[in-house]
Amino acid sequence: MKRLVIYFLSLLPVAAAGQQSSQVNVFLGSSGDHGQMSPAASYPFSMLSIGPETYPSTHTGYEYLAKEFLGFTHNRMEGVGCQGCGGNLLVRPFLGDGPAKADLIKATEKASPGYYAVAFENGIGASFTVYKNAGLHQYQFPAGKKGLFIDLGFAHVGRFVAEQHTISGNAVSGWIESRTTCSAGIYRIYYYLEAGQPVSWDSTANHQLIARVGNDTKLLNVRVALSSVGESYAKAAINNGNFETLKAASDKDWNAMLGHIKVKGDPAREKLFYSLFYRSMQSPYVVSEPDGSYAATDGTLQKTGSKIYNGWAIWDNYRAQLPLLSIAFPGEYQDMMTSIAGLYAHGKKDMATLHEPSITVRTEHAEVVLLDAYRKGYKVDFKTIADSLEKEAANLDFAHPDKALESSYDLWALSGIFNALKDQQKATLYRDRAANYKQYWTKDFQDLSRRDVDQMQARGLYQGTIWQYRWFVPFDIKGLIELCGGEAKYIAQLDEFFGHDYYNHTNQPDLQAPFQYNMTAEPWKSQALVHKIAVDTMIQHYFNDNSRGIGSEIDVIYKNQPAAYARTMDDDAGTMSSWFVLVSAGIFPACIGEPVYYLNVPLFESVEWEWNGGKKFHVQVKNFADKNVYIQQVLLNGKPLDRNWITQDEITKGGELTIVAGDKPNEKQGVRNIYLTK
Repeated sequence: MKRLVIYFLSLLPVAAAGQQSSQVNVFLGSSGDHGQMSPAASYPFSMLSIGPETYPSTHTGYEYLAKEFLGFTHNRMEGVGCQGCGGNLLVRPFLGDGPAKADLIKATEKASPGYYAVAFENGIGASFTVYKNAGLHQYQFPAGKKGLFIDLGFAHVGRFVAEQHTISGNAVSGWIESRTTCSAGIYRIYYYLEAGQPVSWDSTANHQLIARVGNDTKLLNVRVALSSVGESYAKAAINNGNFETLKAASDKDWNAMLGHIKVKGDPAREKLFYSLFYRSMQSPYVVSEPDGSYAATDGTLQKTGSKIYNGWAIWDNYRAQLPLLSIAFPGEYQDMMTSIAGLYAHGKKDMATLHEPSITVRTEHAEVVLLDAYRKGYKVDFKTIADSLEKEAANLDFAHPDKALESSYDLWALSGIFNALKDQQKATLYRDRAANYKQYWTKDFQDLSRRDVDQMQARGLYQGTIWQYRWFVPFDIKGLIELCGGEAKYIAQLDEFFGHDYYNHTNQPDLQAPFQYNMTAEPWKSQALVHKIAVDTMIQHYFNDNSRGIGSEIDVIYKNQPAAYARTMDDDAGTMSSWFVLVSAGIFPACIGEPVYYLNVPLFESVEWEWNGGKKFHVQVKNFADKNVYIQQVLLNGKPLDRNWITQDEITKGGELTIVAGDKPNEKQGVRNIYLTK
């Protein structure tokens, strides 16, 4: 019974200062291959993330069911593939003369946004909090010999490259280089770590240090900060506040960020919502300093008048997380777009470069994101990067069917960018090149009678099947419908796709497919599907050995527990969390690159977006009930809206959107004003 009580209590968030932050379960998705998330103490968009390293571990270094701890590290990227990345600057408290294997066995743990704490069976307790790029460790020790083991060469899955450090008094500082996700490039972080009382230092082999403290030490504070620019910046970022003050400041800021969307409905669903919304703010990371200094991806130091972000997973994030941030956090999003555009000035690559200022993953479809931002009213300096965008376009990959569709999307976006630059010749050129997707689609995606259409990686596809990728033409749905043989056949093929459970929510290639009935005279089918995927039991067929049906799973996809997502479903730096958040609010992008969102019945009776300055956009559902998944009527500021879509401008202006829901389709609502991509 005691073990059960401990398990239950450890899942409860401990923050009480704010309504939203207190609802976050940071243990969601932290067990097995069900999200690949961690309970690390973090701060919105900060590169510093202090979290536990366990044996065994998942991609973020932590496994909820694990009992043995290796120590605590200071960076990670949540929910990404290639076994993750980060895990630098490991600190391990110990008793006796030095660390012993399996001497840190978890007894209890608890966590909330900005805070993590664990108690071990040997009497050691460890607590951590993070505020901006500074953090505080607090260790409680029993009597006897004790100290800290510091491994400067530790990194997830052995991606450590090099380090250099200096010891001065009670502090150690320096830099660490590691390979980033998939070992595609190298990032460097600078750090400053200082004990709050005298320590005696010993060096061991392989970049390892031991810091011993007095036998009578009961409480040891350790302050730490990170920088992408230099050790002096890390030292300057150290915060001298006490633990409770820093923890409260972090919680206050988390609560303010989470409060940009206020939902009202089922209490359990509210907790799930805020736990997932929390995940959308882990990355990208602010890598610039208060004076504007930042490390560029070509290895040079630069200065800017805005915050610079790094730590990208655009190939995943552009589908859901970045659109969510574009609405919720306009100030931060403007700086993010400036940062993405700035990559082109310093040698952008699809995967990481050799001089990254932080962990990062990949940046494909950056031009789509930049066009999307521009059309949503954000400032993007296309003129200075036009040549680089064209060079990138010249090297797009059309070697496989999926790549051909994705590269065509990039060409479509480049056409839109040159339209913005009023260069009609190049706009037409790239629009025509994008339209060539039709020949690739006809060759590989039209014939559904071939035996390999539901086989993973058939014909060189990446993490998807022919069935799943064939819908990926968001920039030309009208053309896609024609290729399918007209609207009736297009609908019939969508019916077959979902009716036979070919859809797979555990990865991204077909995330937009549930919304693609909205482009037809039967939009209510999307309304029902979206609700089913978000809250009902789904069948997930896995395709890992090229045989449909092997390893199938029947379960609810989004769950507020350590084994949160369907098996093999990574969060991918907030992508899958953001899908749920957007759907919960009743919207999803029609096409990234156009400022339009399709509507569905929200998962809450009330959803309110609120921005700095007090402007609000309130979404109210009339006749709310879980069975009422169909839109009967839409009203914007009290006036009937005969369409099932809304624009970014209509949302961010503020106002009132009313969605009347019902348990049967209204087959007339919105069908006279269908939105098709331009």
